[in-house]
Amino acid sequence: MRRKIFGTASIARRFHLVMTRVGPYAAAASAALILWHAARDRPQPPASSPAPLVYPVSAAAGGTSAAAAPALVTAPLMTQHAGVASTIEVIVGRNDTMDAIFKRMSLDKSDLAAIRNLPGIRQSMDYLKPGDAIRLTHLNDGAIEELSRKVSETQTLKVVRGDDGFAAKLISNPVQTRIRTAAAAIDSSLFQAAETARISDMVALKLANVFAWDIDFVLDIRSGDRFTAVYEQIYQDGKYLRDGEVLAAEFVNDGKVYRAVRYTTEEGASGYYTPEGRPLRKAFLRAPVDFTRVSSGFNAARLHPILNTIRGHMGTDYAAPTGTPVHAAGDGRISFAGVRGGYGKAIVLAHNNSVSTLYGHMSRFAKSLKVGSHVTQGEVIGYVGMTGLATGPHLHYEYLINGVHKNPQTVRLPGAEPLRAESLLKFRDAAAPLLGSLEQPTQAPAAPPIAAARRGPAADE
Repeated sequence: MRRKIFGTASIARRFHLVMTRVGPYAAAASAALILWHAARDRPQPPASSPAPLVYPVSAAAGGTSAAAAPALVTAPLMTQHAGVASTIEVIVGRNDTMDAIFKRMSLDKSDLAAIRNLPGIRQSMDYLKPGDAIRLTHLNDGAIEELSRKVSETQTLKVVRGDDGFAAKLISNPVQTRIRTAAAAIDSSLFQAAETARISDMVALKLANVFAWDIDFVLDIRSGDRFTAVYEQIYQDGKYLRDGEVLAAEFVNDGKVYRAVRYTTEEGASGYYTPEGRPLRKAFLRAPVDFTRVSSGFNAARLHPILNTIRGHMGTDYAAPTGTPVHAAGDGRISFAGVRGGYGKAIVLAHNNSVSTLYGHMSRFAKSLKVGSHVTQGEVIGYVGMTGLATGPHLHYEYLINGVHKNPQTVRLPGAEPLRAESLLKFRDAAAPLLGSLEQPTQAPAAPPIAAARRGPAADE
């Protein structure tokens, strides 16, 4: 009996020892089991409880929520609570259409159809260019609340949903024109001088075009030449957009002073005139192609590089890459177009005043041109090549008066139509203040950053 009691006591002591060691773990396991059951058995929220809002972009710096600013859409929007409007901005891509944008953004196509049916809206809606911005406010179900886009530099289309459906209006965004006068001296090139004076490349190019009939900006420019330009700068809501027209200009080339003033006649034709009212535009371009160099000038006793004989070079060779556009030097009619001996593919234009011009060694002609076609000054008539007897790609250009060859680089070019007497008085009144600005150039208003000026429209700096 005592042996049984002792054995029972021994088992009890061992059981107590085991429970002392295992007990804490068992308690922890029980607590975890209870918590798991509690979490599993938690009642679900009612079906009508709102889901949390999820916006397509994260909160902006400074504590501004994502809901406060429109997002630039690059991916489909995530699901949002129905009834809460979201504003996004879509940038139109290449070959984008409104239908494709609505499909990509899961927007209501019936709303698009309703907007298109508004009077006079369809063209403003559907004419899209890459880079255009479309601002959309919509609900989670894709219903459109508001749509707006800039349809021109000065107008914005805005469509708003009302109780009776959609309504559209054009909002005016007027631009402001400021006048800037800037001057620079040339050290190496026109464009480098323009950059130093914080003048955009576009204005520098327009300046070159103003004096193109009198100055060859490839061959005639010299260090020490200088220029002054009075030109427009276009702003909108205080932001620079782009440069406008050159209103007046002065260019001093090798000591000779050239001046020009822009004037629009009563017929609406704009052009540049000297201070005396003579047109700067000539009836012919000095060079009918954008060339890299003159590879051969006018020479009545030149040794031909291929035939190796003395053979007069009765024109000017302008070296340029194959495919460079060739322009008509003046208004005229095509009297010949085809292969002409050593000239290769050539075109001859007949102009007024018994003048004719020849364009040789072209790679091909412009489409739709044929003998008898009329062309205007600057129109593309063909492309540089090296057909016929040519050692490299270039344009051979000849200028003839009554069939007699003249040096295209030095021949006196006839001017365009002068101003009539009644227009001359109005021109002088309009030109006086602009010529005054050339006398005393200023730098106000300040020019925008040169990088912005080069980008042109939509520069926001």
